[in-house]
Amino acid sequence: MANSPERQQLLDKYAGIALIAAAAAALLAANGPLAGTYQDLLHWKIGPPLPRHGQMDLHHWVADGLMAVFFLLVGLEVKREWYAGQLSSAAERRLPIIAAIAGMALPAAVFLAVIGGDPGLARGWAIPAATDIAFAVGVLAILGRNAPASIKLLLVAIAIVDDIGAVLIIALFYTADLYVPALAAALALTLAMAAMGRFGLRRLWPFLIGFLLLWLLVLASGVHATISGVLAALTIPLGQGEGRSPLKKLEHAIHPWVMFAIVPIFGFASAGVALGGVDDLARPLPLAILAGLFLGKQLGIFGAIWAAVRLGIATRPAAASWRQLYGAAILCGIGFTMSLFIGALAFPGNPELVDQAKVGTLAGSLLSALAGYAILRFAPAATERPADRDEVGELFSADEP
Repeated sequence: MANSPERQQLLDKYAGIALIAAAAAALLAANGPLAGTYQDLLHWKIGPPLPRHGQMDLHHWVADGLMAVFFLLVGLEVKREWYAGQLSSAAERRLPIIAAIAGMALPAAVFLAVIGGDPGLARGWAIPAATDIAFAVGVLAILGRNAPASIKLLLVAIAIVDDIGAVLIIALFYTADLYVPALAAALALTLAMAAMGRFGLRRLWPFLIGFLLLWLLVLASGVHATISGVLAALTIPLGQGEGRSPLKKLEHAIHPWVMFAIVPIFGFASAGVALGGVDDLARPLPLAILAGLFLGKQLGIFGAIWAAVRLGIATRPAAASWRQLYGAAILCGIGFTMSLFIGALAFPGNPELVDQAKVGTLAGSLLSALAGYAILRFAPAATERPADRDEVGELFSADEP
């Protein structure tokens, strides 16, 4: 049964709180007397040996295994929104696609500008390009009536396009040496799963078995294993209606597990970094990530929205003031889950740089969360007006005309 808007807002709020609590617990564990125990837990070898990987430690099971289920949910949401939701028409896709592209390109450009062309750090260009939808929507849910529904819809749509971009970036730029036989088998299995849906199969268990096999093949292929979640999601039939849609049934079933278990577990496993003080942020890598998330995201997304509205390419979301849109653009600088994930992929075998990337991600995400919350908390609501004015000066005026 679909959640009511009030219940969904409450779930989003608690999911955001759970993620914040998990990150805080990781930081406390990594900077207290349990630091050794925390690291030993993450490096604990567990489970059966896997092809071309051997026995994985707990951190890799979380990053490669549990996060594949997270990406399965992402894929399900993208497919549903593209065919039957906020991205189902060209007019609805236009503004979030423009904003998301600018919101990925400008943070990457800011990152590269700050590191000054250092080739050893350039692999981290995509770290500030990501948006953590669970965290950002959690902040909006905490704001309640101070954040209009149109703001949440736009932010979710931007994050969905952002997720598509992140998946492509991971597949194209953070892939290890390819093992072609496994990759070919994975593609063949994906086509077989798509054919099952095409020919009318509506039971979920064959697709879930296919997802497990696909995960094993993608893991062995050298492409990051989480891509298997997106591929599997795209093969699951959307169907018609809530009760007859395999995709919606699976999405509703795994959503709470992902938001309240998998994402917080990943946050706990990834956010733990020993903090050495303010000097940590003065290093080029953390500073570049912080600047990309906090400055690049807000300038890219808000600038793209303003330009698109001013040029008549898209219309401004209903009941949303320019100041509220600016606050939402800042919230998109909460990179957290995806930024931590890409940071670990960008610097494999270099724990020092991975830790520096964590520091920059945590600082940039926290600053974006606090600034976005403050602006939305005190921004006046939009009022009815005869024309859609788009002057930048309106952003800083005392009253919304």
